[in-house]
Amino acid sequence: MPHAIIGRMQGVPDQFDHPADRAEFRRPAHRAGMELYRAHIVRHAFEPHTHQAFGIGAIVSGVERFRYRGTEHLAPAGSVVLMNPDELHTGRAETAQGWSYRMLYLDAELLQALTGDAGWWFDGAVQHDALLAARLQQQLHRLWQATDALAVDGALLDLLQLLRPAARIGRPLQPASALRFGAVIDCMHDRLAEPLTLAELAAVADLSPFHFQRSFKAAHGATPHQMLMALRLLQAKRRLAAGQPPASVAAAVGLADQAHLTRAFSRRYGVTPARYARQVG
Repeated sequence: MPHAIIGRMQGVPDQFDHPADRAEFRRPAHRAGMELYRAHIVRHAFEPHTHQAFGIGAIVSGVERFRYRGTEHLAPAGSVVLMNPDELHTGRAETAQGWSYRMLYLDAELLQALTGDAGWWFDGAVQHDALLAARLQQQLHRLWQATDALAVDGALLDLLQLLRPAARIGRPLQPASALRFGAVIDCMHDRLAEPLTLAELAAVADLSPFHFQRSFKAAHGATPHQMLMALRLLQAKRRLAAGQPPASVAAAVGLADQAHLTRAFSRRYGVTPARYARQVG
């Protein structure tokens, strides 16, 4: 079944402060592990969030500022944004006019199945290559407009071939700080729906709460609470895409209620949970 295009948003979404801010998602019905996104953002600031997928995008106009791997990046029009899975990042406009962009989120397993290459990764978050950005924009537009499985897959493979020279093969070495807190991240995953205290997480890392908070933030560019919320909202995104109602999703990921889910989800993904579910359903 072809995926339908969600038309221009009517009115102003509750979570946005500026009438020019808008964001849309879509997923091909036949291709699990793939999500398309396009947005124009003027005032909205995305709180730290993550995707369990590669983020591949092009800046169409304006300039984005985002924090990724503990470093601030600027991505102007004509640049390419390349993010590895499970990396926390933010996003906001650097200029008064905002910025427009298109993204593809692609699961690592799907990428490997399509290319035959194991362990793609990108070592630079922003590539200032106007020609590559223009060609990537074309491929992302093709994917958005595609109305059948063959057209989607053809455009997707063309896009991956275009990006293959920018990718490295083989998993990079993880910094010692990331390895140190791996057990903490695992604890967060295992106990998403439970209330967690800083003392409990610090004990997993065998540190005092004071040193744990400081060291964790230095390693991940976010506090433990920001990381936990990012993981909760990522899980909420998966459950909404699977058709679960927002109220049950909120309870399943440890949020107080549906209103809490709506506020937190909107701040990280730019759409309400209900709108996201309609767009990808």
